[in-house]
Amino acid sequence: MAGGIGSRFWPMSRTAHPKQFIDILGTGRTLVQSTFDRFLPICPKENIFVVTNEAYRNLVLEQLPELKSENLLCEPARKNTAPCIAYASYKIYSLNKKANIVVAPSDHLIAKGDTFVKAVKSCFRKSKSEECLITLGIRPTRPDTGYGYIQFIESPLKEKDKRIKKVKTFTEKPDAEMAKFFLQSGDFLWNAGIFIWSAKSIVKAYQKLLPEMAQGFSSVKYNSSNEEEGIKRVYAECKNISVDYAILEKADNVYVRSSLIGWSDLGTYGSLYNHVKKDAAENAVVGKNVLMYDSKNCIVNISKDKLVVVEGLQDYIVVESDNIILICKKQDEQRIRDFVNDVKLKKGEKFV
Repeated sequence: MAGGIGSRFWPMSRTAHPKQFIDILGTGRTLVQSTFDRFLPICPKENIFVVTNEAYRNLVLEQLPELKSENLLCEPARKNTAPCIAYASYKIYSLNKKANIVVAPSDHLIAKGDTFVKAVKSCFRKSKSEECLITLGIRPTRPDTGYGYIQFIESPLKEKDKRIKKVKTFTEKPDAEMAKFFLQSGDFLWNAGIFIWSAKSIVKAYQKLLPEMAQGFSSVKYNSSNEEEGIKRVYAECKNISVDYAILEKADNVYVRSSLIGWSDLGTYGSLYNHVKKDAAENAVVGKNVLMYDSKNCIVNISKDKLVVVEGLQDYIVVESDNIILICKKQDEQRIRDFVNDVKLKKGEKFV
């Protein structure tokens, strides 16, 4: 899934060039390229599909020259993850009714690639033999209010993989007190937004729980000259809804596998700070021409052709991108979306 805007990473992430197409970690590969690489040990490149907004068609093809053009699925509108996953799932189902599918965001970090491959393959063994929907869960390390949580119970089945549990409840981003309780209880995991199921199982789930959407996507003539026209028609009628809320929270055959894969959703500058090399004063600096004086615990991201001097700041975000500079307290990073909305209203679309 590569269609998001990534507004919490503004001004680096812009509507015309969002974060999945940026080398945000300074590794030499953009996030979507790193995600593509991560899946090569799991399935051949001809079996990798990318779903994105039609505005990013050329960006995807430019950054992923190995991707088959027919495996690039372009959404005519942003309608959250339920339509996005439905489009890909029905397309794959039309090609191979026995397919196993793993769904993943294009802009996450997974530090332990080998462990991730093992986790997905273990889930494939279950999804291939049973009608089930599986999500990867991450053992929480702090009471984070920015993630969704999954409560699990022991599976009623005899699982070959003991890390696979039955899902009891899903909870969207909790308040601080609730997040603390989840952490202490020991039977909650972070929802990584990575899903594994068979094409047959997910199509059946849509038919049962989102019948109108299922009817729309099943009516499209895939792999024909009429596919694009059919998708536009279906998207015009689709509700804007997440797959978590529409399917996973309502289905009774949902499982979670606890996974230690070095995961981060890289959703904020704060999460990026944890994955960038620090200097002696705990500043995370990306940029060749940055001079830091009497500053600590800052995250600074500057393009290589700019010279920036930072003095006397503590716990700040300093980001420069093209014609925009953002200076913001780290503790206030959730306000960045508000800043973006204000910029759009007061200064126009060209800055977002």
